[in-house]
Amino acid sequence: MKNSADEKAAKQRSLAVKTARSTILSCVLFGLVSLVFALVVYAVALTRQYINTADGIAQQAAQFAERGLDTAKLSEKVMNRYRSLTPEDRQKVGTEEYRAHFADLDIGQNSDYDTMIRILRNSLKYYDIFDVYVAMYDQDTDTLVYIIDPDTDPQTQFFPGEWESVEKDEVEKFLRSDEKSQNYDIGWTDRYGLLCTVGVPIQNEAGETVAFVLVDLSLKNIFAGMRVFALGFTAVMIVLTLLIAWLRARHIKNTLVQPINQIAEASLRLAEGQAPAEGQTDHFSDLGIHTGDELESLANNMASMEHSLKEYGTNLLKITAEKERIGTELSLARRIQASMLPHTFPPYPDRHEFDIYAVMHPAREVGGDFYDFFLIDDDHLGIVMADVSGKGVPAALFMMISKTILQSCAMLGRSAAEILTKTNEALCSNNQVEMFVTVWLGILEISTGKITAANAGHEYPVMKRKNGRFELYKDKHSLAVGCMERTKYKEYEIQLEAGDQLFLYTDGIPEATNADNQMFRCERMLAALNQKPDADPKTLLENVRAAVDAFVQEAEQFDDLTMLSITYRGSAEPEN
Repeated sequence: MKNSADEKAAKQRSLAVKTARSTILSCVLFGLVSLVFALVVYAVALTRQYINTADGIAQQAAQFAERGLDTAKLSEKVMNRYRSLTPEDRQKVGTEEYRAHFADLDIGQNSDYDTMIRILRNSLKYYDIFDVYVAMYDQDTDTLVYIIDPDTDPQTQFFPGEWESVEKDEVEKFLRSDEKSQNYDIGWTDRYGLLCTVGVPIQNEAGETVAFVLVDLSLKNIFAGMRVFALGFTAVMIVLTLLIAWLRARHIKNTLVQPINQIAEASLRLAEGQAPAEGQTDHFSDLGIHTGDELESLANNMASMEHSLKEYGTNLLKITAEKERIGTELSLARRIQASMLPHTFPPYPDRHEFDIYAVMHPAREVGGDFYDFFLIDDDHLGIVMADVSGKGVPAALFMMISKTILQSCAMLGRSAAEILTKTNEALCSNNQVEMFVTVWLGILEISTGKITAANAGHEYPVMKRKNGRFELYKDKHSLAVGCMERTKYKEYEIQLEAGDQLFLYTDGIPEATNADNQMFRCERMLAALNQKPDADPKTLLENVRAAVDAFVQEAEQFDDLTMLSITYRGSAEPEN
């Protein structure tokens, strides 16, 4: 039962069902928008038709009133009498007392008034209108004063001079209109509901408007026509919507959904390692999707991908073997590089004048940093800290070359500046890779503690005097070795006393970066050294490395970390 429910839910979420729903919904929305638009157009057209009809009726009645009947004179008499009444008299409208003010008007049988009533009643009889009458707007009281009303019901008929209140906007709209435009107003009345009133002016001999032939149209007729139209249009739209939706859904299923399902099934079989379907050589090549659009392009791309995967699978063993071989060679290169650096401590057990310790932690399998120290003779110790530009295997090869040349030049007994100058000449003579190396080189005269040093673009060394604290020793830099031929290097002297310490490092220490892209910097390095400033060189280096690891944490190491520390004891006798 659960599997059946899951299958049913999956089917409801399928692309085919979603496409059908989307298509039907789109067609329904289109039908509704079309219906609303058609109703608006129909209502406007029908209203315009009614207004034109009413305007024609009013124009015809106005011609009778102006040419054949003296309606203008009657209107003037009524309005003059109305305007002469006091507000108290006007409030008696509808009473016999009020009508007595207009009793002398000629409204008897065969009068112009009686003739106009018959004309208006014929209009009501033969045309589909709500009411037609002659009246005049009074701007001072915002009222409509009736002149001639053909209503046959005594309860609702207005006699000459009787009035009813109207909106001021309607009054001004009709009184300020011109003869060329149609005069009409649409509004709601409590007595008659929603009406459209069309008016044609009646003018006297002086060309003044003295009355209007007014035709009332009930918009109920328009709403009834719209209702019939809406029902018919809706029925047609439902049929067309369902037909179009069915045709579109079928077309989309054949040209979109089915090819996508084929590609999805083929992808699943390929991912699960299944064999192609029966009669097929590949999962995608034989799907037969020829839609001429992006789906066909997708099927072709998937077929190309399948072929590439097969080729990759064929070459995977070769690639794996090659990767293992490269890994083995890099591991061997790392061991070779490590073996070239002094790695036995203490390096000179019988020499108690100094204590030295150094480490190098490459960022990759092999690194470009290196340190070195070696006895040039019994009274001179060469100390080197260097950093090759670049990373990886190229930097490691350049490091080996630089280290060998530096040591060879130093063993000739030259000064620090001369050693860097000769090394620079050797590296620049055939430096096709345009690499260089920053070097701090010092020669310690063991018996006196004097160091003759030269700095070729390397980091500042760090010094600590006995019972003092570690501080940067800001020496003068020269250009890095290997950058430019004929570079001259300057040297300087440092006098060490018993208990003084020297700390050398590469830029991998201060430039170590954590996950927030913050650098370790020299301030933190000095703080780590000064945790135990009197510790032995090995402990000092371990404290700095621990501080770097705590700062960087899980962030990747991008540069080699290389350090060297030497403590000058100044005595040839071992400490007790």
